Amino acid sequence: MDQVSILPEAGPNPAFPLIPHNFLALPQEHSSKEASQAVLIPVPYDSTTSFRSGSREGPEAMITASYGLEDYDFELELDVSEIGIHTTGAIEPHMAGPGPMTERIRGVLAEYIAEGKIVGLLGGEHSITIGSVQAHKKAHPNLSVLYLDAHADMRDEYMGTQFGHASAARRAYESCPIALAGVRSMCKEEHDFIRENNIPVWYWNPNSYESSPESIIGSLSDAVYVSVDLDVLDPALMSAVGTPEPGGMDWHQLVSLLAKVAESRRIVGFDVCELAPADGPPACSYTAAKLVYKLVAYACSNGKPTS
Repeated sequence: MDQVSILPEAGPNPAFPLIPHNFLALPQEHSSKEASQAVLIPVPYDSTTSFRSGSREGPEAMITASYGLEDYDFELELDVSEIGIHTTGAIEPHMAGPGPMTERIRGVLAEYIAEGKIVGLLGGEHSITIGSVQAHKKAHPNLSVLYLDAHADMRDEYMGTQFGHASAARRAYESCPIALAGVRSMCKEEHDFIRENNIPVWYWNPNSYESSPESIIGSLSDAVYVSVDLDVLDPALMSAVGTPEPGGMDWHQLVSLLAKVAESRRIVGFDVCELAPADGPPACSYTAAKLVYKLVAYACSNGKPTS
């Protein structure tokens, strides 16, 4: 574990050490917006949660857990902190409902995307993906989405809204092509919609794939937005989620898939959603933070060693 960075110039006493409250606890030279390739935006929102709430606490838990990460990624031979990672303030929830919240997220992201930043959202429930995909689609007309989730999230509406967590993939599909991976639960409406529209799905059943990771990657355009619901992971590894589903990927399976995407496509933005830290051990928050760190590295290095 790296020694946590400090800001010796902060506070009334220059000698008093203060931990910067940002992802990886980076000093100003690696965390200012001007010096950063990547921007992380916390979205503490879980207003459409239908089973277990608590993902509004996810962004803060990821940021705090990131203090313990090593900055160096030996796989990519890259010091991730030197990419420059700017952590913004949290987007305030819009209490008028999930539709206005989608618009707010889209508006906030537009500024950073226009500046050429790789933007990642720290969720929060999976509904936050909708506004992010819409903002990225405007900047990247050839965008496609890799949607990693135990659930299809293809309902047209659920519990009275079309902008909730159970409809996030459906709304994203209306903006651009989408491929689903890790799916192991859906309703009949979703099953029929997927078949009728020939949406690529990698169902997570190690003994019987209807498709393969290679076919999923092959369905993606050059510019890819990666959306990760942490329940795509096995609950034995990631119990701290709102809607856990038996089975699932392990860490190396997930990271290997993302690395393959980065090697052949451009990851232009991402989100990591549905961490509900109170529902699992601290290791879950650390795992989520490390996934964010890997996505920043993959997006900014194209999945290849820098040396």
